[in-house]
Amino acid sequence: MPAASHKKILIVEDEKDILQLVKLYLEKEGFRTVTASTGREALTQAAAEKPNLVVLDLMLPELDGLEVCKRLRSQPDTATLPIIMLTAKAEESDTVVGLELGADDYVTKPFSPKALVARVKALLRRFERQADDGPARFAYDDLTMDLARHEVLLKGKEVALTAKEFGLLEHLLKHQGRVLTRDVLLNAVWGYDYFGTTRTVDVHVRRLKQKLPLLDEAIVSVKSLGYKLKEPGRTR
Repeated sequence: MPAASHKKILIVEDEKDILQLVKLYLEKEGFRTVTASTGREALTQAAAEKPNLVVLDLMLPELDGLEVCKRLRSQPDTATLPIIMLTAKAEESDTVVGLELGADDYVTKPFSPKALVARVKALLRRFERQADDGPARFAYDDLTMDLARHEVLLKGKEVALTAKEFGLLEHLLKHQGRVLTRDVLLNAVWGYDYFGTTRTVDVHVRRLKQKLPLLDEAIVSVKSLGYKLKEPGRTR
């Protein structure tokens, strides 16, 4: 049985053909699946089934995917739940709104089921990885990050970060004082096979600053390149 067999994926999709296709490919890879076809049913299933990840369609009856994402992020039990959003809309604004609300990744329809499964696996690896290639813990002023426990504390109080926010913060902390291009950050946090735009990085940096105000001035934008996390005590 594949190693993924103990992972449970919630698929939220109102188009039956797409739902069954995604379900088939995930189960072929050993994942367990639960499904929902409306936004309200998605929230109920998320609370009852406690999935490891959600594949969430944007256009849903009752509550759309953006509202579902927002509500999942507002609840302590699902605040860090990995979410991949499916969207038939190509407009960048829809993607940005989804990322702003806390989606970790997005896939635009039509999509390859195999590529979606690869994204699911990559996101789960990122979320659950216990770092063995560097420090297991970082400290930055009043901020502490424990990789093994997947925990971020600000002045001793836990701050809920999504999987991608956590990965982005980890990479910035590992490379303090260095300019990291958007492409480098995409590759490190989203993976080499990620086909999104560099705007994704900007959205996640903005969310990190909102959740961790001490980073508002510490993470600086380097024009036309990317971002740098200033070393503590440095003004530039």
